[in-house]
Amino acid sequence: MAFSSPNSLSASTPSASSPFHLRLQPQPFLHHPTLPFHRSLPLHLPALRLTRPLLPPLPLASSSGGSNFGGGGGGDDDLPSGGGGDEDEGEGGDDDASVNRREALFVLAQLGRKLESLPADMAAAVDGGRLPGEIVRRFADLEKSPVFRWLLQFGGFRERLLADDLFLAKVAMECGVGIFTKTAAEYERRRENFTKELDFVIADVVMAIVADFMLVWLPAPTVSLQPALAMNAGSLAKFFHNCPDNAFQIALAGTSYTFLQRFGAIMRNGAKLFAVGTSASLIGTGVTNAIIKARQTVSKDDAGEVENIPIVSTSIAYGVYMAVSSNLRYQILAGVIEQRMLEPLLHRHKLALSALCFAVRTGNTFLGSLLWVDYAKFIGIQ
Repeated sequence: MAFSSPNSLSASTPSASSPFHLRLQPQPFLHHPTLPFHRSLPLHLPALRLTRPLLPPLPLASSSGGSNFGGGGGGDDDLPSGGGGDEDEGEGGDDDASVNRREALFVLAQLGRKLESLPADMAAAVDGGRLPGEIVRRFADLEKSPVFRWLLQFGGFRERLLADDLFLAKVAMECGVGIFTKTAAEYERRRENFTKELDFVIADVVMAIVADFMLVWLPAPTVSLQPALAMNAGSLAKFFHNCPDNAFQIALAGTSYTFLQRFGAIMRNGAKLFAVGTSASLIGTGVTNAIIKARQTVSKDDAGEVENIPIVSTSIAYGVYMAVSSNLRYQILAGVIEQRMLEPLLHRHKLALSALCFAVRTGNTFLGSLLWVDYAKFIGIQ
């Protein structure tokens, strides 16, 4: 006998002929509730925004109201505080002068100094945004030496030492090499009369030292600290005022030089070196002729041994040589070979840099001597 319901379990009386049937009722599929987020990863969580911590204000670098560091609000010239805000927007709106000013004042604050502690021309350049922070730090480093601290009091040395901390060493190199090579040349020319004509040798060597010093001084790269010219200044004066001292020098951050301004640097230094060379030659040749006449007056034996040197023609020829040959060679030496090639490679190795500068300047002096001999023979003064 079986159950009446088809979905139930049915079985017959125990007998060998009746089979046993087992039927399972299918269960309905269970639907899970939908999740509040997508099953795909990554999960899109809401962005977290953390407020920027407020930093304590830095020491003041200037007593003026617009130069304060710290969290106070200010204009565009104020340094950024530790408060919130979008840094990209603030930096994008600043010009190069404002960035230079901020960097320089920040360096002063790190050094615990005020703007008024700098020389007047340098303080004005910092306040005007013409000096980056690295120049201010170099000035502080140079002041640690008593010799440099004394030289930094003079505007010309200050402009050149801030651009090149090895400037004084290069002056010593150039003058030292000039003394040695000039003395060796005098000895080679006079031989047994070297001691007898020592006064001529001294006059020539002194003239060479003056010329060598000016050849390092004028074409040297500088950090311009000069104030702007008056509004009524002539156009030519304004043009040469804006020219660099070296035609090939690297411009500081926030400044640039046109091709015409760099060419103007060559012309301006050429005019100065012409005046220096002509004046030095006039003095040197005049002293030499005076010594010759004095010798002839005292001793008749010296009459006719040495002929007078033509003063005017020799002086003008030497001035032209310095304005053209020496000017171009020393501009390239200081602005290209030293500042653009050697210093970027060896700025952390001052001893090796000094040795290479000495070698290059010695070679340049030797080349200049050869060129002068050829030039003098070509124009007929030797």
